[in-house]
Amino acid sequence: MAGERQARLSDRIRVILAERLEKGLRDPRLGFVTITDVRVTGDLQHASVFYTVLGTPEEREASGAALRSATGLLRSEVGKHLNTRLTPSLEFIADAIPENAGHIADLLREARERDEAVAGLASSATYAGDADPYVKPREFDVDDEDDDDEDDEADESVEAPVSEDKA
Repeated sequence: MAGERQARLSDRIRVILAERLEKGLRDPRLGFVTITDVRVTGDLQHASVFYTVLGTPEEREASGAALRSATGLLRSEVGKHLNTRLTPSLEFIADAIPENAGHIADLLREARERDEAVAGLASSATYAGDADPYVKPREFDVDDEDDDDEDDEADESVEAPVSEDKA
C-alpha cells in the first residue's frame, strides 16, 4: 500500500514541477530542464527530484543553481496542488543518464570495432596443425604381418633353457 502511495505521489510531484518549469521561473540561469524522475521516501517527507539539462556543463551548473535557489517557490507550488498534510522537502539532483548513455554508446562502438578486427584476422587465419588432426587406424600389409611373427619367434629364442638336473 505504502509503495503505491509513494509512486502516485512521485508521479504527481513530477507532473506539477514539469508544468511549473514549463511556465518559467524568471531566472536567466535556468536552461532547458527536464524532470526525469522523482523518488519519495517511505514517510513521504522528502522527495529527490532528478533532472537533466540540455547544454554545456556551465549551463548545467547554472541551471542546477537556479533550481536550488527556487526550491522554496517550487515546494510551495507542489504543496498547493497536493492533498497531503505535509509537503515533502525537495532535493534537486542532476541525473547522470545522458553521460551514462554516451559512455555506454562509446563502449559499444569500441566493442564493435574490436569484433570487426577479430573477424578480419579470423578470415585470413589457417590451422596450426594438419588439415585433419584425427588419428586414423593404420592399414597393414601382408609383409608387415610376417615380420611381426618373426619378431615373436626371436623373442622366444632369447629365453635361457632351464636345466632340471643339478648334481
